[in-house]
This record gives sequence, structure tokens and C-alpha cells, in this order.
Amino acid sequence: MRRMKGSPRRRPRPSGLSVLLRRLALWAGVPVLLAGGLYGAFQLSRSSLGQWAMGYAADRMLDGTARLGLVVTDVKVEGRETTDRETILTALSAGPGTPILAMSPRRAKEQLEALPWVRSAVVERRLPDTLYVRLVERKPLALWQHAGKIELIDYEGGVIPMVRLDRFAKLPLVVGEGAAGRAAELLDMLATEPDLAARVNAAIRVGGRRWNLRIDNAIDVLLPADTPASAWAQLARLERSSAILRRDVQTVDVRLPDRLVLRVNPEAPKETPTSKKGRPSAKNT
Repeated sequence: MRRMKGSPRRRPRPSGLSVLLRRLALWAGVPVLLAGGLYGAFQLSRSSLGQWAMGYAADRMLDGTARLGLVVTDVKVEGRETTDRETILTALSAGPGTPILAMSPRRAKEQLEALPWVRSAVVERRLPDTLYVRLVERKPLALWQHAGKIELIDYEGGVIPMVRLDRFAKLPLVVGEGAAGRAAELLDMLATEPDLAARVNAAIRVGGRRWNLRIDNAIDVLLPADTPASAWAQLARLERSSAILRRDVQTVDVRLPDRLVLRVNPEAPKETPTSKKGRPSAKNT
């Protein structure tokens, strides 16, 4: 067909192969541009001016997100029993009005877990305006006396750093090196006989193997290393049937499976008869 005079000349349509090659060339340049940008940002961050510029840009970006409503307006905390709310907010470093994207959940988790009562913490940003915190707090178990000091311990035997222990004075007392790590096991065993357990004032760890119990602040009960639960149950049965711990005893040894050894308190020395003048009377020889 002949082209009519005055009609525009049509350009030849590019083939599919040429289009594909052109797109590949464009995509191949993207990694190069990204690499160049990252390298430039890295070099820029190494200078004080570059650091200031990047910090300024980050601040402006956070201000922009705040104007869009991405600010903290609510902090939800679960699992809190002992740690006060103000301490938690301080550890979060994010109060009402703080840009929520400026808050670091990882850093907040570390700061919360550094608090005396917090065993573990979960911190989440729930956009647009809520911080969610879930705590697992440590449970005080006993007082631990060792190396000339008394400390508060939890169920795992870990020390809870507390300056004042007055309000924990009614907790059980365990004594000796190694006592903290075995305290929970011992107290669970004692709890099987609650009436007798209420009379235990202290538990002393002996040789890293067994326990001595101080009952009624007067009687020492020597438990065996291998079968302390059986010995404890036997002692409770004897106390219910015979009230052996109400007697004038000093030590109760239940370490032998087939016998009970009692050591009584020594008798007070008898007074020597005296004469009216206050001197011992003489015997006739």
C-alpha cells in the first residue's frame, strides 16, 4: 500500500526482544544505585557532620509521624503485682505524646528486665498509639542467710536485690551455702505437713547434702540426705500420736529408717544443801 502524501510516518514498533533487553538493563542498574546510596550513607555517617545530618533527618521524620497521630496515648501493662507503674513508665522511656516509632521495644525489654522484681518482659508497639507490656514478676520464696548476710530469694534460688527486708520477715529462713538453690524443693516437702511446717523457724543446709530443721526455736531435727520426705512424714505422724516435740528434747535424729534417736536437754545441776550460815553442811566421817 502506498503512503498518502501528508500522512505521518509510523515508527517501527520495537520487537519483544529489544523491550526485554531494555528492561533488564534498567533492573540491572537498581542494585548499583542501591549499593552506591548505601555506601554514600555509610561514608556520610562516619563524619560528625554526617551523623548530625542523619540524626536531624530522623528527628524530622519522627516529628512527621507524630503529626500523623503515631504518638503514645495508652500504655497497657499485664502481670504487674509488685513493680509500681511509674517505674515501668520510666523504664519504657516513653510517656504520653512520645512518637511511638521513637520507642525501641528491644531496649525497653532490657530495661524492664533489669528491674529487681521483673523476671521477663514482652514489649510491643500496637499502632497507632498503644504500648503493650507483659511482665512475669519474681515471687519471693524465702530469706537466705549466708556469708554473714541475709538476702531475699525467689523460687529459682535467685537473689532479688532489696535494700530493706522488713516486710519479708515472716518468710522461711534457709541457711548455708547451697541452700538457696534447694529451698523451693525443701519448702514444697514441708508443706505436705502444714501443721508441723508452721513450727519450723529455719532450715540449715549441711554439707551440701541434707537439711537440719530448727523447730519451735529450740529443737533441731536432723533429716536424711536420701529420703527426707519419708522422714518428715514419719516425724509428723509421731508428733500427732505422741507429741514427741512437746517433750524436753534437744535433738531429733530421723536419719535412720528403722529408728528415731532423741537427745534430751541436760538436767540442771541440783542445788547443794547449805547450812543456815550459807555454807555446805558437813557429813560425819
